[in-house]
Amino acid sequence: MDKINVNLENCYGIKKLDFCFDFSKNRTYTIYAPNGFMKTSFAKTFMDFSKKRETKDLIFPNRVSKRIITDENSTPISPEQVFVIEPYNEGYNSEKVSTLLVNKDLKKRYDEILSTIENHKEQLIKELKALSGLKTNIEEVFSRDILHYQKVEFFKAISRLKSEVNEVGEPVYANIKYTDIFNAKVIDFLETKDFKDKLMKYIETYDDLIGNSIYFKKGVFNHTNASVIAKNLKDNGFFKAKHSVVFNLGKEKKEISTEEELETVIEEEKNSILNNPDLVQAFNDIDAKLKNKELRDFRDFLVNNKEILTALSDLNQLKSDLWVSYLKEKKDLYEKLESEFNKGRIEIEVIFEQAKKEETHWRNVIKIFNDRFDVPFKISVDNQDDVILKSEAPNFRFDFDDKIENPISIERNKLLEVLSNGEKRALYILNIIFEIEARKEGSQKTLFIIDDIADSFDYKNKYAIIEYLKENGEQNNFHQVILTHNFDFFRTVQSRIIGGETQRDTTYIAQRDNGKITLSSAGHRNITNPFDVWKKQLNNKVMFVATIPFIRNLVEYREGSSSDNYKKLTSLLHIKDDSFNITILDIKSIYSDTIKSVDLSAYSDTDKVIDVIFEASELVYNDTNEDALNLENKITISIGIRLKAEKLMWSKVADKAPIHGTQTGKLFERFKTEFLSESAERSNIELCALVNLMTPENIHINSFMYEPILDMSIRHLKKLYSELNSLI
Repeated sequence: MDKINVNLENCYGIKKLDFCFDFSKNRTYTIYAPNGFMKTSFAKTFMDFSKKRETKDLIFPNRVSKRIITDENSTPISPEQVFVIEPYNEGYNSEKVSTLLVNKDLKKRYDEILSTIENHKEQLIKELKALSGLKTNIEEVFSRDILHYQKVEFFKAISRLKSEVNEVGEPVYANIKYTDIFNAKVIDFLETKDFKDKLMKYIETYDDLIGNSIYFKKGVFNHTNASVIAKNLKDNGFFKAKHSVVFNLGKEKKEISTEEELETVIEEEKNSILNNPDLVQAFNDIDAKLKNKELRDFRDFLVNNKEILTALSDLNQLKSDLWVSYLKEKKDLYEKLESEFNKGRIEIEVIFEQAKKEETHWRNVIKIFNDRFDVPFKISVDNQDDVILKSEAPNFRFDFDDKIENPISIERNKLLEVLSNGEKRALYILNIIFEIEARKEGSQKTLFIIDDIADSFDYKNKYAIIEYLKENGEQNNFHQVILTHNFDFFRTVQSRIIGGETQRDTTYIAQRDNGKITLSSAGHRNITNPFDVWKKQLNNKVMFVATIPFIRNLVEYREGSSSDNYKKLTSLLHIKDDSFNITILDIKSIYSDTIKSVDLSAYSDTDKVIDVIFEASELVYNDTNEDALNLENKITISIGIRLKAEKLMWSKVADKAPIHGTQTGKLFERFKTEFLSESAERSNIELCALVNLMTPENIHINSFMYEPILDMSIRHLKKLYSELNSLI
């Protein structure tokens, strides 16, 4: 990216712009663009490019737009390599903030721990889905069932069941799917009073039968427990080891020494209970309520799982029992997850404590902002550990300080309500700095397009951003084009950031001709200090005339506006009684006393200065070079225009009384008042109104402020001069 070739056509009002930014000598370009020329359009075009959007002409959408941005090898640059800094965007938040708050080593270890835990969790959840029949939201359902509140805390729920999962015994309900019972239609049915009454009847009958059983005992040992024990004994080779089981039948005991005999006893006792006529009738009463098609699947489920009926009286307990059964069924996966989580949790706590204390790059950004920018608040980050480890958005804290009471913490939106425009822009700059520093940290090659970033700043903050941009321009991977319509800011950037000989190659002023934009070098023209050039070339009539306002300003600073020297120079800028009599000799001493090495040898001492002014104005008028950067031409012809206009007005007004103060304006009001009703003078009044509008800032000029004259077209001044010439 040593060179960036930009070829634009019909881009937001830019009819054509073809320019090569050569960054080989300096990584920063600065462009002064008068309002309405190209600045915003240029920035919007590059914004489109960076966002991968099309660019168009909003006023003439049918015109074909062209946007070609390439490097020195004519290779298109990447949109990611372009970052546009708008003048202000209240809602802008850098996406790169979090990257600066991350300690990569801490984050890496944290992610490794979480990844290990997550892998074990995914394996277990996959099995829980299969067992439960749940397809989605399994973590949410599981957490809610075990912890009984809405917040999803899967690992807390897992830990809560640890003792139950580790209890001796088989998973009683592992073969029952959660979704067979817990779905909206079934739950609505189970909650009806009619069902509850019939369920209670079934349970009472069942309990009576269990109470009268010779093998089972209510609340202690039912057919389900017996089946589980039989399976455990079988799986563990109990009978193969020649052991036996003794049932206590009251006064008698029954010894069983084989698996088959035990299973037969349990099955016969179970069937005798479940097939008891009273219990069957109680079940049929329930079954009668399950005839509608919505509950058909649940009816089939109950027919095949009658033993679950007694558990339906406490649905919350049943939910817990189901999950415990599933976890017991997949106990190996459960134990691995629970172990990894507990081990990782301890290490994560250590990492979190370290993260809270961590010095990351964001602190440098905050320091840059707090130290350099003059705003009534300080910034810090509250949730540094969460940003570092959980990739959460940073929560900035703003402490407002009015220097009267202790600083008070305030929300961003409330802060924006009390800040000035300049202070709001400073807050916006904070996000820009985050973006820049993140790109710096990542060694991201970037072309920054900077659109009047310091607009509305006070001088302290303006110089703070200039200093930061200077440091930015020293980065090997960074290039920047700074656009502004503020000439004072342009000159400051030119001297403080660019400086030296490279000003010739990297400081430009935008000019427009029928929509085509050209960039003219401002460095070799000494545009930032023209008076220094003109005073050395006083034998050039145009440059000599252009110095008159500057010399008058210097005399005013030194001697005051009541001095004879100041009045004499004023008579060369306004038509006074002595204006046509002042000679070169009369002003030689003034020039000599004001500036060094005055050379007026090209003129005769007796030459009338006003004649030199009009001769110089003619030279400008006839000059075919209409370079907008030629300040001496604009100043000289502006002086000529005003003198001719005053000469015209003085020749017509009846009131010849001298005017003190802003003469042109007061003379125009006198002229307009006397001739307002005369149609023959209407065109002259309009012409002099234009003179009064267009020339003052061009003439009342000093070495610190001449932005208006740069923005004004020399063509407009020549047209005005020509019209006055035709009248005089």
